[in-house]
Amino acid sequence: MTLSELILHEPNADSLQLWLKKVPYAAYLGIKAEVHGNEILFILPKDKKIIGNPVLPAIHGGVVGAFMEQAAIFHLIAKMDDPSVPKIINFSLDYLRPARLRNTYAQCTLSRQGRLIANISINAWQEQSDKPNAIARAHFLIPDSN
Repeated sequence: MTLSELILHEPNADSLQLWLKKVPYAAYLGIKAEVHGNEILFILPKDKKIIGNPVLPAIHGGVVGAFMEQAAIFHLIAKMDDPSVPKIINFSLDYLRPARLRNTYAQCTLSRQGRLIANISINAWQEQSDKPNAIARAHFLIPDSN
């Protein structure tokens, strides 16, 4: 089953995991998703292959950014009335503190979804959600379903 076929199913923890397995980079990183009521928590498990700074050790900034972008895409798909695979327009990321070699979490907020454009903000943290390692904002183009 393709990702396009999978996203037509109601999102839950199991279907989100199937979605994540269909995206090679998300599968490589081992991204996981948990559903808590109406919220989705994305998890990037600690893994030595994602170290960018071995001295600290810290997760590579590109991996943190990619994790946050993947979280935003899957969050948007899960929240769409008529799901389709969105296309990224832009992604603005602020690194606030090093992401040490620990599990990293991300939570997204769909700020606005119009007919063609969606705006999502993403917070990523490790130990405390009120002390983010990075924050980001993304805009997506929603394919016309007609």
